Amino acid sequence: MTAAPPGTGRPDVDDAGAARRRERFGWYSYDWAMSVFNTSVTTVFLAPYLTEIAESAADADGRVYPLGIGIPTGSFFGYVLSLSVLLQVVVLPLTGALADHTGRKRQLLAGFAALGSLCTMGLFFVADQRYLLGAGLFVVANLCFGAATVVYYSWLPDLADPDERDAVSSRGWALGYLGGALLLAGNLVLFTGAEGFGLSDAEAVRICLASAGIWWAGFTVVSVTLLRNRAPAVSGSERAGVLQASFGQLGATLRDLRGRKLTLWFLVAYLLFNDGVQTVIGVSAQYGSEELELSQTTLVSAILLVQVVAFFGATAMGRIAVRVGAKRTVLGALVVWTAVLLIAYSLTAGASVQFYALAVLIGFVLGGTQALCRSMFSQLIPPGREAEYFGLYEISDRGTSWLGPFLFALTYQLTDSYRYAIFSLVFFFVVGGVMLARLDLRRAIVEAGNTPPVRL
Repeated sequence: MTAAPPGTGRPDVDDAGAARRRERFGWYSYDWAMSVFNTSVTTVFLAPYLTEIAESAADADGRVYPLGIGIPTGSFFGYVLSLSVLLQVVVLPLTGALADHTGRKRQLLAGFAALGSLCTMGLFFVADQRYLLGAGLFVVANLCFGAATVVYYSWLPDLADPDERDAVSSRGWALGYLGGALLLAGNLVLFTGAEGFGLSDAEAVRICLASAGIWWAGFTVVSVTLLRNRAPAVSGSERAGVLQASFGQLGATLRDLRGRKLTLWFLVAYLLFNDGVQTVIGVSAQYGSEELELSQTTLVSAILLVQVVAFFGATAMGRIAVRVGAKRTVLGALVVWTAVLLIAYSLTAGASVQFYALAVLIGFVLGGTQALCRSMFSQLIPPGREAEYFGLYEISDRGTSWLGPFLFALTYQLTDSYRYAIFSLVFFFVVGGVMLARLDLRRAIVEAGNTPPVRL
């Protein structure tokens, strides 16, 4: 008898394990690839640059007129971002239904990432008064970013068993933050030293924006090469009329979700506390500038610090979840988020060291909170409908992100205090946390037709 190879003694098992490891590497690579769009484009460089381009095209009253509608230049990027999010609300669930219905996830991921990264590279040509070009490119890029994310998330149940999912999701998210931090660090070197490189500030920003598209496209090649399609849950005869069938499947998913009250409960809880997370990140620079009177250099370097710490935080929280369960770990993180707001409320003006310390605290819980929620939700999806449900999950992530900023703005309007405005965000973490604490996660997983992990 031929001697069995070391390890399992079963070549087919060894081969399957190696194939899964390769595919996981491809999956991690996409988090590394896509995160630079959020970090370098959406968070740091595009908003002030596009506002500046709009100002150069404005009339004497400081307004531009896209589609004939007068808009103050200071509001232009906010409306552009809102439009891209509104379109995502329509497109993302349909993208998920299409991915599950056809089973062609690799092709969809490649297509959306290619178009999105090309539009991001195209931002290099946004100069002079071409604010409408910048807006159009960003809307398409952000729409493709969200659609590709839905397809990407849907691979998680295929790549990790229930007890592995928290660690795998956390590892991917950690690498995403590391990739975003590395490119952002390089971009900041280019931007701050633009004169030494013989560039104007505008030229440096355009290069930074284009570099995010090049990074996104380049590393997506690794992901598309290593990931593989799965057979769809429907037969070939049922896949006739793909687009029409995808609309029908989306309607079926929404009806199915109404019958899965515990999954819906999780989505509402996630909507609330994640909106708090996104708002804290979104208004932190404004709070630091207007209330704490910190310099732009301090604020940008704090963003970079958050990215670096988030890599270690996501990894550490993944390991904690293995020991105590994802739900308990996220609940603990929500307590930390509440403490972050209380500390921010009490910071003194000009306290840059305290602000950096707060950035470290935010970074530690930021990546882990999002990664573990992604893995928890993957347990609540009926088998074969991963992309559809992750489309709805992304809507909870993106399509309702106006709630926190609205409460922040309303509180400031009523109190004329940024401190009260930042404190008002405690609502999202407390209510969302209470809802998550009351969720019977094990029952929800079983009702979805999945096997619960040992620790929840």
